[in-house]
Amino acid sequence: MKIGIAADHGGYELKKTLHSFLVASGYEVVDFGAYELNTQDDYPDFVVPLAQALAEKQVERGIAICGSGVGASVVANKVSGVRAALINDYFSAHQGVEDDNLNLLCLGGRITGYMAAEEYVQAFLNTKFTGLERHMRRLQKVHLLEK
Repeated sequence: MKIGIAADHGGYELKKTLHSFLVASGYEVVDFGAYELNTQDDYPDFVVPLAQALAEKQVERGIAICGSGVGASVVANKVSGVRAALINDYFSAHQGVEDDNLNLLCLGGRITGYMAAEEYVQAFLNTKFTGLERHMRRLQKVHLLEK
């Protein structure tokens, strides 16, 4: 599976850790930056290219990290076809994929510990969308809003 990852300065350290974790777990990782710590950078500069690549199916899933994860989630959801959520617990990491076909996991680099982040990422990547009729119906309503 090809995974895209992006972070601003607030998520830079967690991104480095997760990048290594993903590679060690056998994933192909596409890094959208930041490539160095710069406290003046802006999360949209990294998250938007990741979200666009996800929408264009250049990557299968994405992980976006900023200080709180909120900004990354907000901007990622502006890209049609992206279903991003700020995740702070294991249940939401897998349930978001199972029921809502979540394709971009957002984390807070200043609030999510490394071990918890790895657990959430594993749950997110190891889960499949159920495709149940009720979930498809709900996602169709979301898709209509994107138009």
